[in-house]
Amino acid sequence: MKKTHIIILVGIAAIIVGLLAYSVDFSTYDTVHSAKKKQGKFVHLIAKLDKTQPIEYDPIKNPNYLSFYAVDSLGGQTKVIYRNSKPTDLEKSERIVMKGKMEADHFECKDILLKCPSKYKDSKEQLQKSVSETTTSF
Repeated sequence: MKKTHIIILVGIAAIIVGLLAYSVDFSTYDTVHSAKKKQGKFVHLIAKLDKTQPIEYDPIKNPNYLSFYAVDSLGGQTKVIYRNSKPTDLEKSERIVMKGKMEADHFECKDILLKCPSKYKDSKEQLQKSVSETTTSF
């Protein structure tokens, strides 16, 4: 094989490895405490909406500004600023997955994914009622 062929093959292999390295997301979920240590770095947070704190969203004043407080599973709390419209059913979500960067006093969120409770999850009373109705009809 000629030297130019070898150089071209090594170059193609390096390009493929580089593309694969950038296409795979190696990020893990962080807590509020660990995200505060990584100021300015892109992180993923899983938290719950802190319902004791107010949600600031005024679609008339600024439809692309939402701020709220989130609490992670270890009790860490942070203010979250999301510069987009408010996601539907934010208050009903079980967990919130947020992607963004921790700034000095808040989490600057770029993307939000809501983990909502299942629509098909019956309450205990409804389940017992449906079971008793089916057993009495036989």
